[in-house]
Amino acid sequence: MATATSKVRKIVDDASDTNPDLQAQVAALKEDIANIAATLAKIGKNTAKDATRSAASSYETAKVRSEEALDDIRLQARELEDQLAQTVRENPLTTIAVAAGVGFLLALIARR
Repeated sequence: MATATSKVRKIVDDASDTNPDLQAQVAALKEDIANIAATLAKIGKNTAKDATRSAASSYETAKVRSEEALDDIRLQARELEDQLAQTVRENPLTTIAVAAGVGFLLALIARR
């Protein structure tokens, strides 16, 4: 008992043997399918390359922005430190009193 696939193959083979145009069409179809597969492979490679470039560009941009933000934070911290040092120089007794008060409050909180 022959399967349906073998019957179809036999019919196609018989038709191919008797019709040379059909053979040429099948060959052209195979060539077209191969060309389509090659084109799809190129598209896939180009898409992967574009995605890689985009990711690398985004990474570099984020890196530069984070470095700039870190530099800004460092500058602000230095300015705050300078202001605090200037305030301590101008008002040493007030600074000592405030520090003692804060220490006393922290000690009270820690005891509980």
